[in-house]
Amino acid sequence: MALAAELEKLQTGAAARAAFESPKVVAHGDLACTAAMQLAKALKQNPRQLSETLRSALLATPAFERWVDAIEIAGPGFINIRLKDAAKQAVVHEVLQAAECFGDQAAQANKVLVEFVSANPTGPLHVGHGRQAALGDAICNLLTTQGQQVYREFYYNDAGVQIGTLANSTQLRAKGFKPGDAEWPEAAYNGDYIQDIANEFLAKKTVKSDDREFTGSGDVNDLDGMRLFAVAYLRREQDLDLKAFDVQFDNYYLESSLYTSGKVDAAVQKLREAGKTYELDGALWLRSTDYGDDKDRVMRKGDGTYTYFVPDVAYHIAKWERGFTRVVNIQGTDHHGTIARVRAGLQAANVGIPEGYPDYVLHTMVRVMRGGEEVKISKRAGSYVTLRDLIEWTSKDAVRFFLLSRKPDTDYIFDIDLALAQNNDNPVYYVQYAHARICSVLAAWGGNTDSLTQADLSPLQSPQAHALMLALAKYPEMLTSAATDFAPHDVTFYLRDLASQYHSYYDAERILVDDEAVKQARLALVAATAQVLRNGLKVLGVSAPQKM
Repeated sequence: MALAAELEKLQTGAAARAAFESPKVVAHGDLACTAAMQLAKALKQNPRQLSETLRSALLATPAFERWVDAIEIAGPGFINIRLKDAAKQAVVHEVLQAAECFGDQAAQANKVLVEFVSANPTGPLHVGHGRQAALGDAICNLLTTQGQQVYREFYYNDAGVQIGTLANSTQLRAKGFKPGDAEWPEAAYNGDYIQDIANEFLAKKTVKSDDREFTGSGDVNDLDGMRLFAVAYLRREQDLDLKAFDVQFDNYYLESSLYTSGKVDAAVQKLREAGKTYELDGALWLRSTDYGDDKDRVMRKGDGTYTYFVPDVAYHIAKWERGFTRVVNIQGTDHHGTIARVRAGLQAANVGIPEGYPDYVLHTMVRVMRGGEEVKISKRAGSYVTLRDLIEWTSKDAVRFFLLSRKPDTDYIFDIDLALAQNNDNPVYYVQYAHARICSVLAAWGGNTDSLTQADLSPLQSPQAHALMLALAKYPEMLTSAATDFAPHDVTFYLRDLASQYHSYYDAERILVDDEAVKQARLALVAATAQVLRNGLKVLGVSAPQKM
């Protein structure tokens, strides 16, 4: 706050540049600031002289006077800051007092809807859905830490060509046909799960998912009943996948409801009334080029059916009307082409939706390696590795941490062997082991950790202790940045660094020493570290075991 205030005095709007970095060389100090070099050109001043001016102003502020030991200018205008020991130590008590709320921001009034997974109910969830589930859930958790009211939604296509293919595939299986037979269409679904659906339908079983229930008639010619049964069956299977992954939703939104409720027709009417459509070659077109799209888009084809982006426009108008002023969609990179046309449709509808609505987070698919070879086929699914396969082969924790450990739009290879390894090369094991190691120390001590909130921290003087405390202090800012950028991978990077700092500290200093004051201080530090590890792992949906 003090830095922001002084920068704002130099130039209006410069407070946004108030950021501290970690010096690349530890000997240069605890924090670094490059704001003076960034502002020098605009202010037509020498960057080093501007740094000196800023240094003098900062040293005169109460916050810097209280917490800063020295401010040094280096090179062309780097501002290097050395904190007082008490400033570094203060974070330990902050963590212990705030506990699971450390890093959280005050509650806000705005509602945020995050839509993710949104898999068509035509088969088991694959590892790409798993990446999306991990991303969506972690982004929801990040936004929650920032005080936002988060609503999780799963949108699925329960109508259309794919559902028809599902019904036909199930009926063929029920009649005794299988992949490879002359009667088996090329477009049919080949996985063993189709046979399971057919068997259950013929046996007149009842299937129940989170949002529907249906009983099979047993009539092999009941194609419509078979369609409804298959959708309910696969919704139940997807529920089991998500339960195994510990992902829950507040609502399931059916694409079919957009048609039955008249929302699609209403959206098209809004676009017509706004003068943003025209007829050409028997089709209805949207003037999406008016909003930056590379070409106008067909809305309604000559056969009277709507193209797939039209219900998306209706769906997002419904989101807006439900009071969600901010919406985040987690989708695969194959949806990139729909972004411009959906946003164009929302602007053209003229219902008050701002430009750039909704936000998108796009992710690539995931390759799975085992024994140095790529795993491509699951017997259950027929053509891809399922999320449940991955969880069964490794663990929920490993799958979540691994799938979140890279930027969403970068390709990722999931290494089964690494996920099972119990060594420092396995990132989730490395972080969880740091937490378990601390729990072991606290258990050996046997005291009440609540008492550590009053510990005298002045004995924490070593370079390793200082490095660990500085790492703890970065957690709240890291959370805010990760939430702003929809970047849960930043949390994985942070946790790995914090675990590394703890392991270095543990190797450098014995904790359970005879000197009571020193022991209490060190116990407070490691207890605070365990708390932040737990908090960060919770954001990722990963457990923090006490023993390993």
